[in-house]
Amino acid sequence: MAMLKNSFFNRDACTVAQALLGCVIRRKYKGQWLAARIIETEAYYLDDKGSHASLGETPKRRALFMAPGTIYMYYARGKDSLNVSTRGAGNAVLIKSAFPFEDGLTHADALSIMQGLNPAAGGQVRDMGKLCAGQTLLCAALDLRVVDWDQGCFDIDRFYFDDVGEQVGRLIRTTRLGISAHRDAHLEYRFIDYGFAKYCTSNPLTKRGWVEGDQFTLIDL
Repeated sequence: MAMLKNSFFNRDACTVAQALLGCVIRRKYKGQWLAARIIETEAYYLDDKGSHASLGETPKRRALFMAPGTIYMYYARGKDSLNVSTRGAGNAVLIKSAFPFEDGLTHADALSIMQGLNPAAGGQVRDMGKLCAGQTLLCAALDLRVVDWDQGCFDIDRFYFDDVGEQVGRLIRTTRLGISAHRDAHLEYRFIDYGFAKYCTSNPLTKRGWVEGDQFTLIDL
């Protein structure tokens, strides 16, 4: 295990957002380890009109102004969403989507447990590729809740981010989702693991009318 230390998050938000791709979220649920690989992130800054922090510090948004590596969770359309503070007051990274991950630490039934935690709207088993394809979906699949973790710290016994040595050879940099034009929608602060693009929230590679060099950029690492 290589739990990410606070020093990992004590960097520029975009740098952290890119570095988190390929890292694994580990969550112990009822004594069993679940896991998901981070495949999509978004960076936010204090002076960015699309960020929560730009609205000022409040008791609810306090985590954004706390030390790098502090967990910030909020409700997006009534459902839980996961973020982590980075260097500079008000700066943070949103974990936008992930993909189920298995290794020697995860429980043999981890995938089925996650599917049970996050069923499809009609109660059916959600497909593996769609299980964590969104910020609220991944929180549901890993049982991560605002009431439990907002303003908290990672805990190697219950919930943490792990550097498992997965290398991301190419990433996609593009604009964030759900940001209106007057709130800095043009900023390319969303990062996607190219190899998992089809499992992210919205795939720029297949979006009609989107062209490399205009709406998104490919970056080889």
